[in-house]
Amino acid sequence: MKIYTVLWFLPVFLIPAEAADIENGDDLHFENCTGCHQEIVYTRDDRNVGSMERLDLQVRFCKDSLELSWFDEDVDDVVEFLNQNYYHF
Repeated sequence: MKIYTVLWFLPVFLIPAEAADIENGDDLHFENCTGCHQEIVYTRDDRNVGSMERLDLQVRFCKDSLELSWFDEDVDDVVEFLNQNYYHF
């Protein structure tokens, strides 16, 4: 009986605590990023971002450069928005 209880709870620990909010990422991106970045930045062949880690670093760099008061969750939302719409890592 104990093993079944443990196996029943196991998937709860494998699910991330919070999934990224793509809609929030879209809103934040539109409000703060489109002034500098056109879509071509994300889709050109010689783009600088080549991995999820690099995408996260780049979004954090832009956030810090613009002195945006985003939470880590906001950065995650923008990263996931960009990944789903442009990068597909």
